[in-house]
Amino acid sequence: MLSIVVFLPVAVAVALLVAKAGDAVVRWAWVGASAVELVLVVVLWLGYDGPGYGYEVNRRWIPTVSSGYHLGVDGLSLPLVAVTAVLFLACAIYALRRTGSGTGREAPSGPRQPDNDRIRSFAALFLFLETVCMGVFVSLDLVLFFVFFDLSIVGMYFVIAGWGHRNAARAALQFFLYTFLGSLALLLGFIGLYLAAAPHTFDMVQLTAQNPLQGKGTVATLVLVAIGVGLAIKTPTVPFHTWLPPAHTEAPAEGSAILAGVLLKLGTYGFVRIAMPMLPDAWRDWAGVVVAVGVVSVLYGALVALAQRDFKRMVAYTSVNHMGYVVLAVGAAGLLSTSDPLAHDLAVAGAVTQMVSHGLITGALFLLAGVLYERGGTYDLDAYGGIAAGAPRFAGLTAVAAFASLGLPGFSGFVAEFQILTGSLPGAPVATALAFLGILVTAALFLRAYQRLFLGEPAGGVGDLTVTETLSIAPLMALAVVLGLFPRFLLDLVEPAARVLGTLVRR
Repeated sequence: MLSIVVFLPVAVAVALLVAKAGDAVVRWAWVGASAVELVLVVVLWLGYDGPGYGYEVNRRWIPTVSSGYHLGVDGLSLPLVAVTAVLFLACAIYALRRTGSGTGREAPSGPRQPDNDRIRSFAALFLFLETVCMGVFVSLDLVLFFVFFDLSIVGMYFVIAGWGHRNAARAALQFFLYTFLGSLALLLGFIGLYLAAAPHTFDMVQLTAQNPLQGKGTVATLVLVAIGVGLAIKTPTVPFHTWLPPAHTEAPAEGSAILAGVLLKLGTYGFVRIAMPMLPDAWRDWAGVVVAVGVVSVLYGALVALAQRDFKRMVAYTSVNHMGYVVLAVGAAGLLSTSDPLAHDLAVAGAVTQMVSHGLITGALFLLAGVLYERGGTYDLDAYGGIAAGAPRFAGLTAVAAFASLGLPGFSGFVAEFQILTGSLPGAPVATALAFLGILVTAALFLRAYQRLFLGEPAGGVGDLTVTETLSIAPLMALAVVLGLFPRFLLDLVEPAARVLGTLVRR
C-alpha cells in the first residue's frame, strides 16, 4: 500500500511524458492522480492502529551496506503524509488556471506561461515532487531517506528555474547550492551513524534501537552537528535561512506553496525522526543550543517580515518564524525529556501539529500571493489598496489565512503554538517568554499588510478569485479551522508517537 502511495504520482508523470497527451488530459490527469493519492492517504489514516509503525515494507536493496527498501508510517509521519497529499492536490487544482496556449490571464511581467509541452513538464515535475516528498516521510532507511531528500532539491530547482519570475535562475541556483550543501552534511552524519552501529546498518529502526553513539561524547556531537546543520538548512533556521526569501519570491505560486508547506517540513521531520531518537545523549546535551536557535529564528523571522514591503517576501520570512517554533519545541523537549516527560510529549506533539498547521496556512497564503501577482504584476504592498471592495472572496480568504497564521483561537495555529509554548515553558522559560513576542510581531505584520492591500481607497481594479482558485485555497483554510476547533483526531494520532519518542530520548 505504501509503495503505491509513494510511486503512483511519478508513474502518472512518466505516463504523461511518454504519451504526449493533450493539454486538457495533462491537467485532469494531474488533478486525478493527486485526488487518488489523497484518497489512498485517507485509507491509510483510517486503517492505522499505532502507535508503532504501520504498513511496513522491508525488502533487501543494497545488502553490502545493510540498506533496505524499508517503509512505514507512525503518528509522527502520517500527519505529514496527509498534509503533503492535500497541498499537492490544491496546487494541481490551482494550476488549472494556467492555459497551455498562453491565453490564460497572466500579468505581462509574471511567470512565463507554459505551452502544451511546458504544462506537461510542469505537471510531471509536481508529480515527481509528490513522490519524493512522500518517500522522505515514509522512509525507514537512511539511504532511502537521503535519496528522496536529495531528489526533492532537484525537483524544486527545476520548478523555480523553469517557471519562476525574472530572477528565477539566480534564486534557483542559490536554493540548490545551499540545500545541496546541507544534504552533503546530512550524508556525513548518516555515515557516522552507520559506522558506529554494530552490526553496521542504515536501517532507521535498528539504529534507533541500538543507540550506537551512546557514551561517545565527541563523536556523537560531531555526528549531531552534521545532521543538525543538514536539517537546519532545509528547515531553514537562522543563520541558514538566506536561500529561502529569494527562492519563494521568484518561484511560481504553486512552487512556493509546496516549498513552504512540504519541503521545509523535511528538515523539521528529520529532527524528530532521526536526530532525537538516534542521538539521545547528544540531543539532551545540546538541547539548549537548539532552543536558542529556535527562539532567534522566531524573533528574527517576525521582525524581518515586519520590515518587508513585498507581500510574498513577507510571507517567506514568516516561515522562518513559524519553523522557529518547531525548533524551539524539539529543543525544549530535549531539556525536559528526563525531568518532565509530560511537558516533553506536549512540546513534541505541538511541533508536529505546527508542521501540519503551517503547511496548510502558509500554502494558502502563497497561493493567494500568486493571485495577487497574477492580477497586478507585483507583490509590492504599496501598489494596492481597497481590494476588498471589488474582490470580497479574495479579501475574505486572505483575512482567514492571516488570522490563522498569527495563531488566533479557532485555527490550527493556536492549537500548535499553545502546545509548543506550554510544553516548552518548564524547560526554557526565558526563551519561551521571548517567543511570545514573536506572536505579537506576527499579528502586527499581518494586520498592517491586510490594511494596505484590502482596506482604504481602491488603488486599481483587482478581480476576485475564480472558481478554480477558490476550490484550491478554501479547503486548506477549512482544514485549518477544523483542526483548530476539533484537533482531537490529529492529536490522538500524534500524542502516542510523542510518548514513544520521549522514552527513546530519555535513554
